[in-house]
Amino acid sequence: MQAKGILSSDSVAAASFPIAGVRAAFPALNSARNQGFVFLDNAAGAQIPQIVFDAVNRHLLECNVQRGGRYVHSREVDATVARARQSVADLVNARDPSEIAFGMNATSFIRLVSLAIGQTLGARNEIVVTDLDHEANVATWLALERSGAKFQWWKVRGDGLLHADDLAPLLSTKTRLVACTLTSNAIGSIVDVAAAAKVAHRSGAEIFLDAVHFGPHGLIDVQAFDCDYLVCSGYKIFAPHMGFLWGRRELLQALPTFREDFIPDEPPGKIEAGTFIYENVAGMDAAVRYLEELGNALHVEKKAVSRRASLEKALTAIQAYEQGLSLEMLDVLKNCGATVYGVSDKNRVSLRVPTLCFNLPKIPPARVTEELARANIGIRDGHMYTPRLMKRLGLALESGAVRASLVHYNTREEVRRFGRALAEISPSC
Repeated sequence: MQAKGILSSDSVAAASFPIAGVRAAFPALNSARNQGFVFLDNAAGAQIPQIVFDAVNRHLLECNVQRGGRYVHSREVDATVARARQSVADLVNARDPSEIAFGMNATSFIRLVSLAIGQTLGARNEIVVTDLDHEANVATWLALERSGAKFQWWKVRGDGLLHADDLAPLLSTKTRLVACTLTSNAIGSIVDVAAAAKVAHRSGAEIFLDAVHFGPHGLIDVQAFDCDYLVCSGYKIFAPHMGFLWGRRELLQALPTFREDFIPDEPPGKIEAGTFIYENVAGMDAAVRYLEELGNALHVEKKAVSRRASLEKALTAIQAYEQGLSLEMLDVLKNCGATVYGVSDKNRVSLRVPTLCFNLPKIPPARVTEELARANIGIRDGHMYTPRLMKRLGLALESGAVRASLVHYNTREEVRRFGRALAEISPSC
């Protein structure tokens, strides 16, 4: 199947956000194929557009070989990796593509950086972690206790947010690093990471960001965030399973990492131990091109713009459209008497993404997800890999909560269908 332009100028003119054109770009959303299934479990992995399928297939068909050879197929792998590195650099606004490293997933990169930092703690041996984060960005740092690390806890407030004012008292001349998320994968709260970075740097500490859940919902800008490290995964940003790390070049150069002797002690090579999955990296490159195409289509003035400008246009439009989905979801859940964890005030919807964690009165989370599965709607229940947050919310780890997570290809009609399905099982609706 050949890739096609995801949007036409007619579809852009027809609506403020061209949802029909967006959905047409994703084969899994084809009603004949999925028989009306509604994907509301995107926090566990989003669907991928046709352009990404094509890129993965093309790589496997035409250049499924190791890079570094002198023949044409191998050189094409080198070219694919270089293109993808530039694409991801554009996506996160890196200063140089050499600041981007590819690998298996975000967790493996968090562990890689934590092990390196664990070897260089010295007098600055305190690390700040949060009770909002995915466990991958907590346990990896706590494992450094055996290396002499000490820990401070930046705790989420009752409003479901981390506040930079609460971070400041935790920092001292002993603080080496603050590790926090950009957006909660469980309750959807957005963290003001630029404010956190300002506070961290004032004390001489570094800041490490987990951008995995924020990736499909808004614009990543490592320069505006003023962060020091950032990890992300492709599987939530409409790409296959893979991960990438961004770091300030001078910090990556200083990291003590494992590498074979023949690999220069320079990024990104010193960060990329072994062979990563080239076809998935090709898919990540295509996912960035998908977002670029969306941004190009949304530009009313048909003039040449930079790639970064197109990505900004796309992700700004996505964020605005998704705020509408969040408002619709909050209405549905309020009508059902649900307890919504995190930001539930509709006037503060800009502080969350459309990932909503909730419980219905007197109905176990597992039953909610099972009943919605029968209604052909995919959501999730459990602790969402955030056991410390569940404890903070007063929820039992074994049951947790229900999570519905939307992205920009979801629709308001799907939200209404979700609401009707909830009404079938809850007398509170």
